Amino acid sequence: MPHIGVPELVLVVALALIIFGPGKLPELGKAVGKTIKEFRSSSREVAERVETNMSEVEPEGQRVIKAVKS
Repeated sequence: MPHIGVPELVLVVALALIIFGPGKLPELGKAVGKTIKEFRSSSREVAERVETNMSEVEPEGQRVIKAVKS
């Protein structure tokens, strides 16, 4: 996957200035920041739920394995 370098970043900022204007950029940046924050907290919450469920399922799996072996 290609990485974004300085020239690409400058191009994106210039296009944003042209499209949205300097007055809207702070609002746009704030909205993007909030979106990223929400995404991170949601992904952290999902990861915690998965870990919790895996820790609950693991003992059940061990019991099933013991029952099958005996």
